[in-house]
Amino acid sequence: MKSLLYKYRKFFIVLILFSVVTISLFYSALKPQKTLPIYNPADVNPELVDSTIQYKSKYHTIADFSFVNQNGDTITQKNYEGKIYVVDFFFTTCGSICPKMTTNLADVQKAVLNNPKVLLLSHTVFPEVDSIPVLKAYAIKHGVVDSKWNLVTGDKKEIYTMARKSYLAVKLGRPDQLYDMVHTENFVLVDTKRRVRGFYDGTNKEDIKRLLADIDFLCNE
Repeated sequence: MKSLLYKYRKFFIVLILFSVVTISLFYSALKPQKTLPIYNPADVNPELVDSTIQYKSKYHTIADFSFVNQNGDTITQKNYEGKIYVVDFFFTTCGSICPKMTTNLADVQKAVLNNPKVLLLSHTVFPEVDSIPVLKAYAIKHGVVDSKWNLVTGDKKEIYTMARKSYLAVKLGRPDQLYDMVHTENFVLVDTKRRVRGFYDGTNKEDIKRLLADIDFLCNE
């Protein structure tokens, strides 16, 4: 028996290697590949989408924008060109979900701090209150790194338009108040082609883990 094994040892080695490779390829073929959806207005809860675009089912991208950040600098889509970025909506005096959202986004900032492909963008929904000095104080309090994370303010109509027509992320506020918004806990993930690729509960640690995993996926897509 030993002599037989020795005689055909090369054949058995090749057979074993062939079997391992075949099983690996078969497993890879059966294993589901990770993908991320591309969201359009028609895919999202209508409460979060302006009625004029709720029908849109393809080719949705983030519109051009121009706001002012915590340092008084003008921030436009050009600052985010070719970047993966995370967006949210908040206000500095919010005492409910905002503190937890900001803490979790600070954790995201820490995780991507040395990744030049990723940025963060937070919009106030109360620009009449959240002036540049107020945003700056909030940024310092929460450890915002200016090169990584912009807290922006601007014209309320423009913020409303971006929130409901681009990022699909806030609900209507009081009907008697023009451009009134009720921000949600959503973090929105945008890819380098300005497409919405994910929504995450900014108050939920498990969703933050999912967000970070999806950022890594997009970085290697």
